[in-house]
Amino acid sequence: MQASSKQLYQYPLHLIFHPFDGYWELKYERNQRNSLLIAFMILVLLVITKILHAQYSGFLINLSNPKYLNSLLEMLYVIIPVLFWCVANWSLTTLMDGEGKFSEIFMSTCFALVPLFLIHFPWIWLSLVISAQETAFYYFSNALAVAWTVYLLFVGNMTVHQYTPAKTVLTMLLTLVAMAFMAFLCLLFFSLVQQIVSFVVTIYQELVLRG
Repeated sequence: MQASSKQLYQYPLHLIFHPFDGYWELKYERNQRNSLLIAFMILVLLVITKILHAQYSGFLINLSNPKYLNSLLEMLYVIIPVLFWCVANWSLTTLMDGEGKFSEIFMSTCFALVPLFLIHFPWIWLSLVISAQETAFYYFSNALAVAWTVYLLFVGNMTVHQYTPAKTVLTMLLTLVAMAFMAFLCLLFFSLVQQIVSFVVTIYQELVLRG
């Protein structure tokens, strides 16, 4: 039991420092149920980090007003992009001879997010004591976390789908385009629903006034 518990938190760290071995093990050697559990835990940790960052980080780096914090929105800002990426990537790679299943795409994506909360979480508290000049270290760390995550996404996609590096880059760019298209369709749908609701409410009010 202790060995499995130890693996539970050690494996994500092993993967981010040895991504080729880690993603190969994720696809071909590890228990999929345990890996899926770890992936969900990573996503939850990132959501918690996002909420804490918006609520408690210092004013020098906090662009949001904690008084108007909406934890549900902060959670959606993390979950929706991840789901959009996974759905778009799965849809494209299905047509492009990718070997990855949706669950493998989701797991590889979540594991790629580990650097984000590993680097961002300490800065929630460090931001309370840094000076304006020291914010450069924060922005450098932020850029490092994003670059590390993009690199892990690249290795994860290449390993999960068994693509060449060039095809992996092309797939990732097309995935971003597909995500933008999905976001546009969602906005169009919600706008249409809002107009229909507004129309129904207007008709109802007119009927009530005439009655």
